[in-house]
Amino acid sequence: MIIFDNFLKKLIIGFAFTGLLSFTNLAQEEYKDPKNKALQELYPGGPFYEVQNYTQSNSTKNPKNIILMIGDGMGLAHVYSAMTANRGHLFLENFKHIGFSKTYSSSDYITDSAAGVTALACGVKTFNGALGVDPEKKPVKNIRELAENKGLKTGLVSTSAITHATPAGFVAHIDSRGEYEEIAAQFLKTNIDVFIGGGSKNFESRKDGRNLSKELIDKGYKVLYTIADIKKSTTGKLAGFTAPEHDAPMPARGDVLVPATETAIKLLSQTSKGFFLMVEGSEIDFLAHENITPGVVLETLDFDRAIGAALKFAASNGETLIIVTADHETGGMSINGGDYKTGMVTAKYTSGEHTGIAVPVYAFGPGAEQFTGFIENTDIAKRMMKLLQLTP
Repeated sequence: MIIFDNFLKKLIIGFAFTGLLSFTNLAQEEYKDPKNKALQELYPGGPFYEVQNYTQSNSTKNPKNIILMIGDGMGLAHVYSAMTANRGHLFLENFKHIGFSKTYSSSDYITDSAAGVTALACGVKTFNGALGVDPEKKPVKNIRELAENKGLKTGLVSTSAITHATPAGFVAHIDSRGEYEEIAAQFLKTNIDVFIGGGSKNFESRKDGRNLSKELIDKGYKVLYTIADIKKSTTGKLAGFTAPEHDAPMPARGDVLVPATETAIKLLSQTSKGFFLMVEGSEIDFLAHENITPGVVLETLDFDRAIGAALKFAASNGETLIIVTADHETGGMSINGGDYKTGMVTAKYTSGEHTGIAVPVYAFGPGAEQFTGFIENTDIAKRMMKLLQLTP
């Protein structure tokens, strides 16, 4: 791990000059603008990390905990590019139950992240741009709310702004995903235990003058601003902000997603009732929009390391189901060259946008067998709810 982390630091200088870091300071949706695109098809390879093998429990009991891990925009090519870069192995190989999710929304064959996450969080297809509402704009309960109502602890981790579409889908009910300040305000209406991600700007530098971070403190949350402080948290409710908007992309971000995931699990597992946690590898999507293969590879590797952290807990706990999937595929990525010995990958792209292709679903732990074959994206939410015995 140390060698891999040092390698990431060395890459920062090289990628900074090629445009990989170009969207770091942009507003929440500007990474999608074609003028920000900096096409790079080659990941040259580099050091790799060791992958641990874990054995899934044969328990037939329902899981007490569920960790849903969303690689935003992550299709099979994104996964296999990372597998090639890491000399042929990923933590994802521990997942023996594999299926495919149909990602279309109620309005479009090609979904956006808002409609995609509403399906994964609420079990309902909706129109592109909508969060937590049905096609008639009526609010629909999400799995985090249902878990909270049953007394389970709940949490969100993201490398994007926590108000961005995917994490927001587990909090907000709104028909326009771009209402970031309203989405931030809706966090105050929840009893969520942990959330870690970017987006402090939407809580603190607001048009209405409210300081939602102060209001969070008044509600009993610790509000922290660096991953160094966040990972020291051992008890209580936590709002961890890692950036004013989105985190920087890899490698500039450094080791954030893994310790954020570990911290969330540590805090949420301090209960006998169970927990629900969503972890998003947000910027796989960002770099795929830009068709930057080195970025796609590094973001997917970072996400896989977070999967490894979740697996370590789940394998020892024996009562935790992990589901790894995507809200959609981004870029129409295809691998047209690679080398297991060096980790080199070359790729081509058919798009700078999302595509309609089905995305993989991987499951590990009690109930994993329910996530195989071709399924609707809404089935993922419905089956998680059933396994946790949650009533919509």
